[in-house]
Amino acid sequence: MCILFVYVDDSSAPGRYRLVLASNRDEFYSRPAKTAAPWEENPRIVGGRDMEPGREGGTWLSIGNHPEGRIKLGALLNVTGENKANVSNGRGPIVANFLRGELNGREYSQHLLAQDNFGAFNFVSIELDAASRPSGDCDDRSEGQINARETILHTSNAPHSIETCKTGQALGFGNSTLEKPLQKVCRGREQFEEIVTRCNVPFADKDALVHELMGLLKNDVRHFPDPELTRRAGQHAEYLSSINVRMPNGSYGSRTRTVILIDHNNQMEFIEETLIGTDPQAGEWITTRIEREFS
Repeated sequence: MCILFVYVDDSSAPGRYRLVLASNRDEFYSRPAKTAAPWEENPRIVGGRDMEPGREGGTWLSIGNHPEGRIKLGALLNVTGENKANVSNGRGPIVANFLRGELNGREYSQHLLAQDNFGAFNFVSIELDAASRPSGDCDDRSEGQINARETILHTSNAPHSIETCKTGQALGFGNSTLEKPLQKVCRGREQFEEIVTRCNVPFADKDALVHELMGLLKNDVRHFPDPELTRRAGQHAEYLSSINVRMPNGSYGSRTRTVILIDHNNQMEFIEETLIGTDPQAGEWITTRIEREFS
């Protein structure tokens, strides 16, 4: 299970963030992974990497500006409780191939579904135009220009669909379909929207915004009962119903928390908290901060 909250500003007014993202990666604590860093084979891309033998190099959430002039972000979430036939490829390369390639989000998603041999997934792609900085005066931008500057797509193979998501509002994604979101996604999106509305204002305290977003990702409140989650996850549903997941056997849960901010000057901050070890209570959480100016 994973969860993702995203806000992409539709005007890029000075003082507001173009992108605000908060995400939890839920995984087995023992599964090896690299913390967020520029990729060795392409330093223009930043993100964590899966290092499980046989699946090295995959990623669940990464961002970059390849090709130049375009900021591309990809996030992968499994769709729980869906059995897919003819699964022959792991899902880890889905985000990596998008970020390394030349195709835009829609072209890539169409190609992805045309050659679908993956387990069930939700793939969220975000593209921002970095070729020119927003001036703050958006009156001369037509609807077509706005759509060209910021694009959010949700692509799934369970069932096959490519949906364009609206900018200028808080969005939440989880391990079910868009039509039947989990309760923790709905409630978390409301909290995320409140934080963004209150904090994403000119001259806001950036550290306070990051602190509140991390606090959202650490939320242990269980949003249960949830019929859709129960249908998908069965007896484990209640333990998976919080934004911050901690299974009672101690082997699986939210092990990586990520906040990404991009301001109106295309300055990015990538903040990640990662569990080192297999005990979220007693283990060490390390923080990685990466700053980059996209152009």
